[in-house]
Amino acid sequence: MPFDDLTTYYAMLYALLELCALAAAGHAVMHARTSQGTIAWALSLIMVPFIALPAYLILSHRKLSGYVKARRAGDVRVKDMPADLVAKYFPHIRAPLSDEMQRWRPLEHLAKMPFLRGNRVELLVDGAATFAAVFAAVESARDYILVQAYIVNDDQLGRDLKRRLVDKARCGVRVFFLYDVIGSRALSAAYLADMRQAGVNVQPFSSTQKGTNRFRINFRNHRKIVVVDGREAFIGGHNVGDEYMGRHPTLSPWRDTHVKLTGPAALGVQLTFLEDWNWAADMVPILNTEPHIPDYDDQTVLILPTGPADTLDTCSLFFIHAINAAQRRVWIVSPYFVPDEPVVTAMQLAALRGVDVRILLPARADSRLVHLAGFSYYEEIIGAGVKLYRYEQGFLHQKVMLVDDDLAAVGTANLDNRSFRLNFEITAVVANAKFAGQVARMLERDFAASRRIELAELERRSLAFKVSVRTARLFSPIL
Repeated sequence: MPFDDLTTYYAMLYALLELCALAAAGHAVMHARTSQGTIAWALSLIMVPFIALPAYLILSHRKLSGYVKARRAGDVRVKDMPADLVAKYFPHIRAPLSDEMQRWRPLEHLAKMPFLRGNRVELLVDGAATFAAVFAAVESARDYILVQAYIVNDDQLGRDLKRRLVDKARCGVRVFFLYDVIGSRALSAAYLADMRQAGVNVQPFSSTQKGTNRFRINFRNHRKIVVVDGREAFIGGHNVGDEYMGRHPTLSPWRDTHVKLTGPAALGVQLTFLEDWNWAADMVPILNTEPHIPDYDDQTVLILPTGPADTLDTCSLFFIHAINAAQRRVWIVSPYFVPDEPVVTAMQLAALRGVDVRILLPARADSRLVHLAGFSYYEEIIGAGVKLYRYEQGFLHQKVMLVDDDLAAVGTANLDNRSFRLNFEITAVVANAKFAGQVARMLERDFAASRRIELAELERRSLAFKVSVRTARLFSPIL
């Protein structure tokens, strides 16, 4: 092909690319979730279309509408189960909230389920305690076991879990295993084959209901769930891998938190699992729906599932409401800190009205870009009076919030845009002074192992670091 013809050919290709990028920029202006996201996408699409356009096609979807359609059109048991539980069982176990606790009633609207009484909640600190409790519950199962995780590794801990699930399946216990195809992309085929051969029901969770589109990395299922016989449930920060047991070569010791729920709240966790299973498998197993009320405790719990199939940005609204409702203190722990503007504003206002607002983050980073982006928010929040700490005794991975003296939340949601809008998450919200006191004492130990960050420290950073931080923030809508 002559040189002039080749030049014309490439010029036409580039012009077509620019036209597509301009169209995508227009789409971003009309549909991006935030003003920051709109600006970031529009500028990058116009300036570097050959990089930004493929990224936009992969990352720009706002809602996983197919999940909603599957929920509505799926098996009647999962479609009607929330209403059935609320109508048949929950009136008898719905927790009465005091006048002081009425400020938490909006969370019921977010969860589409009420606070439930009659639960026992156990705080599980770090991997040894968490997996000892999980394995004990698995071994006690008589009817079924539900297991869901974002990351499952074929390592020592992963094989310990597989062996127990295989043994229970061979004993006639129904076992359902759901894993995220992106988070568990390193999971071996042999691992899954061993479970299937033993009778374990295995399903991958993908952002497309049929098939596994590895290029569509949004809409990950970040939930970590174990349910045994509809009576006991576990949720929290722990995935299944040796690093969660403190066996990571650089990030150990690993600091994480889980909760064990015994009682009616386990059915809320189970329902969340069933909706995800329905999406992945296009079927719903028949499970126990009779609430189990232990006779040795009476704690009030709300199970709050959030995700990109919700009509509202449920996870973000949860944080905003909790911070706005705080009267004395709000302590938040997260491994990742890339909040959106409304959450930052809520933190600033809470600190300005005298609330003890503390944010605890890891000193070590497992994601350099996210770590850098987080620094860009420090001046905004510290300047308003928010106290920022970095945990220095290992890698901090727990997702915990404490509000005043009577409410604590433990779950899977990070303080970032991905958890706010792009991932499926689940949180146990416990309205109980005794449990809140346990969480407070745990966090006080964590703060004692941390270092408070001051503005002067940030001002001493090099210009190159500050430029890197501001550049990383441009990517915050997709981090």
